[in-house]
Amino acid sequence: MTLRFAILGAGRIGQVHARAVAGTPGAQLVAIADPVAKAAEAVKAAYGCDIRSIDAIETSADVDAVVICTPTDTHADLIERFVRAGKAVFCEKPVDLSLKRVADCLKVVKAAKGKLMVGFNRRFDPDFMAVKAAIDAGRVGTVEMVTITSRDPGAPPHDYITRSGGIFRDMTIHDFDMARWLLGEEVETVQAAASVLTDKKIGELGDFDSVNVILRTASGKQAIITNTRRATYGYDQRIEVLGSTGMASAENHGESRVTVADKDGFHSAPLLNFFMTRYVAAYANEIAAFIAAIKDGAPMPTTGQDGLMALALAEAALKSVAEGRSVRVSEVL
Repeated sequence: MTLRFAILGAGRIGQVHARAVAGTPGAQLVAIADPVAKAAEAVKAAYGCDIRSIDAIETSADVDAVVICTPTDTHADLIERFVRAGKAVFCEKPVDLSLKRVADCLKVVKAAKGKLMVGFNRRFDPDFMAVKAAIDAGRVGTVEMVTITSRDPGAPPHDYITRSGGIFRDMTIHDFDMARWLLGEEVETVQAAASVLTDKKIGELGDFDSVNVILRTASGKQAIITNTRRATYGYDQRIEVLGSTGMASAENHGESRVTVADKDGFHSAPLLNFFMTRYVAAYANEIAAFIAAIKDGAPMPTTGQDGLMALALAEAALKSVAEGRSVRVSEVL
């Protein structure tokens, strides 16, 4: 069985998913939709798919599944439209910037008996998957502390900042999802600190560029997340899980794994520069997992509920910064 895909949105992330779909066995990219003709034409030229409107894709008999890569404020509406049309839906995070809107959308998905996967790609990174497998196999004992470092090489454009929902909802949300996944328990309290250290304009737009978060579960497990919009040395992506009997970690990826040593020291290649190169395998793996879940009739590996809970942690972090205190997640849900 080949699953036939349409992608809604031919921007940067849409192009990433187009490559993943086109390169995944059991998937066929049938159509692309984007109001920017040049962007749609680029995807068509690369993968040989049709250009269609969203309305046409909704009624297309030759489309089994859609990948939603449109602006965030369109996600929930599109999810509802396409589950009602009987299409399987893969949606980039977040479902929406409003917790209530996300909850309402998930009710529609449930009522329609729809299939929805939310795109938290980092769960599908081979190194991070290996860390999770070590936890599940008991190799580190009981998880006690998780440390997540996620630093971008540079901030996005200022106009993106204004519509992204801010660093906690846009950037840290990936790490909130990773923390839940690795801790194996829901987070009970969130304590966050946030500053503007790299670009005053980001602060003028009402956002932050440097944040640290401490998450705590009811049993006392902790996760520490550190984010910044500026790491001059490259895209810094690391995790460490400390358990009762051991530790598992995943380090950064460089442009090569070669190290040269001489009288001046040890020299290695620069880090990969951004998510489109660092997480190529993760994007392919998550599309493969989406296809497998549909074919097997299995639950989606990352669900709408995962999207809801990651957004709740982001809201709790914002409340923590605003009020200068630890916030219980139940206060925002």
